[in-house]
Amino acid sequence: MVFTKLAMRKLQQNSFSTKLFSRSFLRPCKSIIPTTTMITNTKNKVIIDHSHHILYIILLFGLLLISIFLTSPSNSPSFFPLQLSLFNPSKQINERVYYKDDLERALVGASTENKTVIITIVNKAYVEGDKAMLDLFLDGFWHGEGTRELVNHLLIVAMDQTSYERCKFLHLHCYKLETDGVDFGGEKLFMSQDFIKMMWRRTLFLSDVLKRGYNFIFTDTDVLWLRNPFPNLYSNQTIDLQISIDKFNGSQWSEENPINTGFYMIKSNTKTIALLDAWYAGKDKAIGWKEQDVLIKLMKDGLFKHLNLSVRFLDTLHFSGFCDDSKDVNVVATVHANCCRSISAKLADLILVLHDWRRFKNANKTSTLYGWTQHVNCWDSWKN
Repeated sequence: MVFTKLAMRKLQQNSFSTKLFSRSFLRPCKSIIPTTTMITNTKNKVIIDHSHHILYIILLFGLLLISIFLTSPSNSPSFFPLQLSLFNPSKQINERVYYKDDLERALVGASTENKTVIITIVNKAYVEGDKAMLDLFLDGFWHGEGTRELVNHLLIVAMDQTSYERCKFLHLHCYKLETDGVDFGGEKLFMSQDFIKMMWRRTLFLSDVLKRGYNFIFTDTDVLWLRNPFPNLYSNQTIDLQISIDKFNGSQWSEENPINTGFYMIKSNTKTIALLDAWYAGKDKAIGWKEQDVLIKLMKDGLFKHLNLSVRFLDTLHFSGFCDDSKDVNVVATVHANCCRSISAKLADLILVLHDWRRFKNANKTSTLYGWTQHVNCWDSWKN
């Protein structure tokens, strides 16, 4: 409206010939001939004034468009389709990021700047129930010391649709591991045929992660993270594999330690990729063996030395389990429900571990937790 009034005022200030032009333009003419004669007799002047009139209209229209452009909210549909690309270049760049597949997308989302990710694998049996194993696993991160932010780098690998949907509901980094013709949804009892198949599928998947250039910590979901474990894991680039054990023999470099594949940190390089390739290939030569037993055999057969691998075996003082409890709650980082057969038994005893931990944290500085509650449920699980 303001622009229209300004335009009319400008037109009123023009010359007599422009007024004649305006009259002939704005209202019906009584006679076309006089107007035509005027245009003919003052041809040059009318053309000049008409050019000015067009320039004014173009200028006003341009100002109107600029006004709409600048006042349009950046988060609302724009009048100009290019507005978002001009004012939000980063959004346009992100939209042009292409991933090789869903796994690559998930790894990028969860990894640290140096391409390290924490991985755990779940199925339906680990996400359902009044107190699911996945929920207890996450409780450990919540109640642990310096562990909450680590969830940002945790990738949940789901073996079935139910566990995948549960993961998405919790707004975690999730990936669904597709396995044609195999149902990994229910509970797989220790050393059952389905349990062995699931462990080997896990090994193949982790090999794929290494080949994509990602370092990772693999953790079973029945491991409680009570403290940030990274300060107790060597960042030395010469160490290829740091792996948990069932019982510590006193030397962190001794291959006599009984390894446990429920928790380990591994770097991505040609040596570790060769290790996992040989590890997975070993399943065809050891029918009925679980993957942990095959890795132990490869180690005893000299594969670690052959590949020139630097392997550190983690002291149970910091990385403990039900097979060998940590002797010092002041330094323990993780507690693994190993030496236990069923999920229900693991849950019952891990809940007690978490209670022990919270009791320790709430105690005054002079109080001491002398020992962990005994893992009776897991001991009894072997009787059935």
